[in-house]
Amino acid sequence: MKGLLVISCGIDRLNTWLGLTVGWFILLTTLVSAYNAVVRKVFDTSSNGLLEIQWYLFGAVFLLGAAYTLQQNAHVRIDVLSNRFSESTRAWVDILGHVLFTLPLIGFVLVSGWDFAYESFRINEYSADPGGLIRWPAKALIVVGFALLGLQVCSEIIKKIAVLQGHPTPCQ
Repeated sequence: MKGLLVISCGIDRLNTWLGLTVGWFILLTTLVSAYNAVVRKVFDTSSNGLLEIQWYLFGAVFLLGAAYTLQQNAHVRIDVLSNRFSESTRAWVDILGHVLFTLPLIGFVLVSGWDFAYESFRINEYSADPGGLIRWPAKALIVVGFALLGLQVCSEIIKKIAVLQGHPTPCQ
């Protein structure tokens, strides 16, 4: 269990760093959005590339930040019910939920997302809009984001098993 907890801590550190880093994308998205609005209103022009980079950044925040959200226990939860459970019951509910629902969904998205991103890369897909951006990096974010989420789910399962076995979780 000790070795698994070391791996779990490494996953937590990776997703914490990434989550805090992509948080800055929100500021960057806001600046790009403000620039687009000012240029459009003042100069009556706009850039499809800049509009698309806004979308890409916005998507990156959610896709790359999802694992951090899970790690911080900031995702949606029905606290009215879970607060009534013992710590071990909550651990079992989390383990079963992750194994039965979250991991299969992540597996499905990874398999289909890989094909989706790879095909876009293979054909060097670009936006149909004039001045638009290449598409495969945005599509690859789906795969990367869900892979990180899958790693974090595994980390959470390891920590919940440690709780059930009475081991302290060193990352917290």
